[in-house]
Amino acid sequence: MPCKFMLNKNILFAILFSFLIAGAVAVRLYHFDYPVLDWHSWRQADTSAVSRNFVNYGFDILHPKFDDLSKNVSLLDNPKGYRFVEFPIYNILQAGLFIFFPKFTIEEWGRLISIISSIGAIVFLYLFVSKYVSRQAAFWAAFLYAFAPYSVYFGRTILPDQMMVMLMLGGIYFFDAWLGVKPFFNYKFLLAIIFTALAVLIKPFVLFFGFIFLYLAWKKFGIALFKRWELWIFGIIAVLPFILWRLWMLQYPEGIPQSNWLFNGNGVRFTGAFLRWIFADRIASLILGFFGLPFFIIGIIGKIKKEGLLFIAFLASSLMYINVIATGNTQHDYYQLLILPMIAIFFGKGINLVLTKHKEVFNRFIAVLTIFVCVFFMLALSWYRIRDFYTLQHYEVLGVGKIIDSVIPKGKDIKIIAPFGGDTTFLYYTNRQGWPVVDRPFYQFVDAGADYIVFVNPSKSDLGLQELFTPVQIGANYAIFDLTKPTDKGKESMKIERKKDKGKK
Repeated sequence: MPCKFMLNKNILFAILFSFLIAGAVAVRLYHFDYPVLDWHSWRQADTSAVSRNFVNYGFDILHPKFDDLSKNVSLLDNPKGYRFVEFPIYNILQAGLFIFFPKFTIEEWGRLISIISSIGAIVFLYLFVSKYVSRQAAFWAAFLYAFAPYSVYFGRTILPDQMMVMLMLGGIYFFDAWLGVKPFFNYKFLLAIIFTALAVLIKPFVLFFGFIFLYLAWKKFGIALFKRWELWIFGIIAVLPFILWRLWMLQYPEGIPQSNWLFNGNGVRFTGAFLRWIFADRIASLILGFFGLPFFIIGIIGKIKKEGLLFIAFLASSLMYINVIATGNTQHDYYQLLILPMIAIFFGKGINLVLTKHKEVFNRFIAVLTIFVCVFFMLALSWYRIRDFYTLQHYEVLGVGKIIDSVIPKGKDIKIIAPFGGDTTFLYYTNRQGWPVVDRPFYQFVDAGADYIVFVNPSKSDLGLQELFTPVQIGANYAIFDLTKPTDKGKESMKIERKKDKGKK
């Protein structure tokens, strides 16, 4: 009888988890075919531009390039458009899948990769929490990761962060599995290294979560872990590709974004604004919709059992990451994706405690009803915040970009200026490399190889450029001027600008 009950319980959880995965995929397909004009469109466009350039100009993975040639990112002129941020694992997959399966657009393939990564993260999270707490806790942890509107939205954006989280969780899962078996050099060891190394290559923020690996090793070997040569091999190989990539990047400083500001560039760390933005606005409101917060707190203060300090290591790593990368976390809401597994773990653990301790503390019916009511309001209030993220901003950029792409000659050497306040989204939809801002005299743009300047919703002063350069085409909401064909007034103007700059030197 107990075996039959256990079998039925196993089947029940397998069915529930299957429905959860199917639901997680379904909600991430919401507005799947939307253009890249939603929240963080500039960052998504920059990511997709690297992939598109792989398709157009070949897979030179050691020299990834995007469309922006300005000094906006590195504060140095970037005439070749180098983009040395994360190692382009995400872009290789996006571009490669688009080439082999062009049924989907390159943007849709980007979304699909993020969706698949998100589902992978849910699976690893479920397996890990099942092992150390229970399947019930694992189910609720996976539920939060699957259906929290914050997780849903950023689980389908064209960003490498979701892949980073999946790879990190996979690395932790296989590392934990590897520690429990012999011989040490087996497929679990190999998978642990591959997942961890790739996660660190995408973003070194994963290194903050090294405490989890350290704790798992300490739990297995104690202080003798420092004498285990196989652990040293794991650590070195997992980090070595990132070190080599960073050393390679140093040859191309114009393609390396300024990053010092991420730490505490605006002095926000430990201020009231920092606490409000991270803990009240992002964690409590955006992710947990307020009503999920009690379960998260219960999960933290609940009695520690067979997991030991493992989940505390998750918490400590998350807090260290948030506080060290203080400005980055306050300015970019997608940076909190890295702490989402920790939030999901304690949320699942909290609901599990309420459900398992109801006989001692709670009325069962009231406890279950309260959980479902709170989860409903959590999702509703979080969705109220997240729904605007899907809103398409400046939709005219898409149509104007296509017109410009059809009017301007094609070719790798054709460069344009597409002023859009420094936002590269417009530049992306023109399908050309160039500059998203007018930040220098026109003669310098011409000397740098600019062929055209294009506008969306041009102002009077923008249209006034026809006095300086030959118009190619002017429509109701766009204008294109040929910089290689200046008028007499334009030639004189650039001549004067050139003389002025020479005089300053």
